[in-house]
This record gives sequence, structure tokens and C-alpha cells, in this order.
Amino acid sequence: MTWVNERWIVCHAILTEMEVTSNKEPLMSDSLHLVCPHCHAVNRVPAAKLGQAPNCGQCHQPLFTAHPVELTAATFATHIERNDIPVLVDFWAPWCGPCKAMAPQFVQAAGMLEPSVRLAKVDTEAEQTLGAQYGIRSIPTLVLFKGGREIARQAGAMGAQDVVRWVTARL
Repeated sequence: MTWVNERWIVCHAILTEMEVTSNKEPLMSDSLHLVCPHCHAVNRVPAAKLGQAPNCGQCHQPLFTAHPVELTAATFATHIERNDIPVLVDFWAPWCGPCKAMAPQFVQAAGMLEPSVRLAKVDTEAEQTLGAQYGIRSIPTLVLFKGGREIARQAGAMGAQDVVRWVTARL
């Protein structure tokens, strides 16, 4: 199986699960709010067009880049609360060896999980208030948000496939 096929299978499985657990009409007929990773504007995108590389209506940059979004205290709430897709946040620090080792794996996982899940990173050294607000006691720590609320967390470094399995098991 090729990487493209694996990515489609993961995205399809997550969207299907979201569709099944929703009390609304099927997800594919809905529009979703997506926060731009570049200008942080909120965009409305038909769910059926998620896989068609949508661009931001404000800055015209791609809404999905296959890379985690760097979040700050100023942008964190917008991404967590306004994205209609789940958001997986990696709380990390630049001095942390396991964080550095996991960074390329997290980027690879972003490419595999988008457009069904947005991946983001928070530097706990630069954004200490966010680390404290979410009770981050060890790094790296992954926190999965859905609908603006935390639904799961996992401490420790993981490989790309492990991240994908962990996320899909919780959605």
C-alpha cells in the first residue's frame, strides 16, 4: 500500500467515525470551520472538499500544509475552539531531547492525518502560561482536542505510525 492510499484510508476512517457519532445529518453535506495556519482566519469549507486542497479565503494560502501549526497564547484558543476538525497539540520544549527526536515524526503524522485532524505544536518554554493552563508535567505531551475540549492526552515521544494509531483510536 502506498503512502497516498494509507493517508486516504486514515482520513476516510476518521471522517466516517465523525459522521457516525454525529447527531446531525451526514458530515459530508456539512460545512466545516477551519482556522488558517497562516493568518488564523476562520474559513467555512464544505466537508466534501476537505481533500481537495482548500485555500484560505483571506490570505489565499493552503489550509493544509502537511506540517504542524505553531501556536502561541494569542492563537491557541482560536485553533482549539474554532476548528471543527480535531486538533492534536504537541506540547514540547527546545531543550528536550525526546521532543527533538519526535519532531520529524510529528511532521510525518501531520501529512498522514490531514485533512481530518489538524496537528499543532506549543513551545512550553515560550508559552509557559499554556503549559501551566493545561497542566503539562512532562514533555513531550500530546493533547487531543475535539469541539474545543480535551478528549485525550499522552506523555512521551512516539513515532508517526504510533501517533496516527493513537489518534484514530480516540476519535
